[in-house]
Amino acid sequence: MTIEERQKEITDEFADISDWMDRYGYIIDLGNALDPLPDELKTPDRLIEGCQSRVWLDASQDEEGRIHFRADSDAIIVKGIISLLVSVLDGHTPDEILAADLHFIDEIGLSRHLSPTRSNGLLAMVKQMRVYALAFRAKNMK
Repeated sequence: MTIEERQKEITDEFADISDWMDRYGYIIDLGNALDPLPDELKTPDRLIEGCQSRVWLDASQDEEGRIHFRADSDAIIVKGIISLLVSVLDGHTPDEILAADLHFIDEIGLSRHLSPTRSNGLLAMVKQMRVYALAFRAKNMK
C-alpha cells in the first residue's frame, strides 16, 4: 500500500467518527495495538527530542531499501499518534518518506485538537522519521 493510499484509508476511518472524544478513544486503541518496543531499545538515542512525553523510535532498513519503524511511548494518546505515523511510513523507501506530504494529520483534525506541546511533539516525531530516512538515503549512496 502506498503512503497516499494509507493516508486515504485513515481519513476515511476518521470520517466515520464525528465526536472528538471518540476519535481520541480510537487513537488510544491504535496505540494499544502497537507492538511494544523491547526495553533494550528504549535507549536515550532513540528518544525523540521535543516531545512532552517519552517517545522512542527505532528504524531499520531491509535488503530492498525499505525502512521499518518501531515505536513506543509512555503516554497513551501519544502512543496512538506515533502508531498512526508508523502505519503510514513503515515499509517505504527513504525517498518515498522524504517526498510524502502527510496531509492526513490536518485532514483528520489532529493538529487542531492537540495541545501546543503535543503538536510540537507530533512535529518532532515526523521530523525524526524524516531524519532516519535521510540517514538511510545517505548510507545507501556510499
